[in-house]
This record gives sequence, structure tokens and C-alpha cells, in this order.
Amino acid sequence: MSALPNRRETSTVTVEFDTDTLRLLHGYWYLATPYSKYPDGLEAAFKHACQIAGQLISSKIPVYSPISHTHPIALYSGMDQLNHQIWLPADEPLMDAAHGLLVAELPSWRESYGIRIEIERFTRNHKPVINLPIRWSDEGA
Repeated sequence: MSALPNRRETSTVTVEFDTDTLRLLHGYWYLATPYSKYPDGLEAAFKHACQIAGQLISSKIPVYSPISHTHPIALYSGMDQLNHQIWLPADEPLMDAAHGLLVAELPSWRESYGIRIEIERFTRNHKPVINLPIRWSDEGA
């Protein structure tokens, strides 16, 4: 008997935010989402990062989502998806150019090594760090 998928794997995730607060005249936000230790797996981490980025973009909030960008690159180029020695240096110029950091409060975000590094970098550079509360629904798959 096969196991039933975790409820979050088949759910749609949305974030709560104030559009006026996040709308920028120039630049973009950097979106932090957990990945390597995401309890529902890497594909769910990718899916949820894309859903959040899509919601922000649909609301005219310019955003760069490193997970949405690098997951398929790693997958289709045979690169190690979990190697922070590859991905953090690749993301550093994008962090430095971003207006600020949006932290999606997905499961395991507090334990995420990558998110911790991102928060430290943005804080050190005196850039805004804004947490985005999460809401789950069973509509999407």
C-alpha cells in the first residue's frame, strides 16, 4: 500500500502582505524560502517557492526567487542541488543588488542554513528584512 502524500505537498500556499509596503519604484526583493531540509521534500519546496513568487509578481511586486531559479538549473544540469558552496556564492551578487529580503514562513524556515545566511547578509548591509506569514489551502495540486 503506497503512502498518502503529505497534505502540504498537494496544497497551495499563499502569503499575506501589504502590497503598498512591498511595491518598489526600482529594484527587486529577494525571496527566502527553505529548501534542503524542507519537510515535504525538494519538489514541494520548489513548488511552494514558485507559488509565492508568482503571487508577488501577480501583485506587481518585483521579486527574485533563488529556489525557483536554481532548482531546475541544478536538476537539468546535473549539479548538486544541496551544495551551499555552489549556490550561496552564485546568489551573493543578487542579494547585494536586491532592495531587501522577504522571508516566507514556510515549514523549517527557522532551521534553514541558507535563510540564516541570507538574513545575516541583508541585516549586515542595513537592508529591510520582512517576514511573510503563510496560508495553506487544499485547492491546488
